[in-house]
Amino acid sequence: MIDLKKLQQEIYQNKVAKGFNVENVYIELEFLHGELAEVFKAYQRDLPELDEELADVAIYLLGLAEILKIDLETEILKKTEKNKNRKVERLPNGVILHEKKV
Repeated sequence: MIDLKKLQQEIYQNKVAKGFNVENVYIELEFLHGELAEVFKAYQRDLPELDEELADVAIYLLGLAEILKIDLETEILKKTEKNKNRKVERLPNGVILHEKKV
């Protein structure tokens, strides 16, 4: 299993070493948005670089988490448990009508 916290720190250190932004959160959010748009485009066009574009999204997300001093691994685990306990009602086509609080 991957150590997400360690990877998060390595991504941040690489940004620092290469002189990339590690201070302006707005810029990082814009880059993250751009990378997600590239995933969408690659998926839509069935391009072979879809996997690499998705990896870019994860890298930007982990870097942003480190900038914000958020332990993303811990937050993902907490959110996954929360999602496991959610009850939802769906239409036959899969559309969620509403979420029931447990």
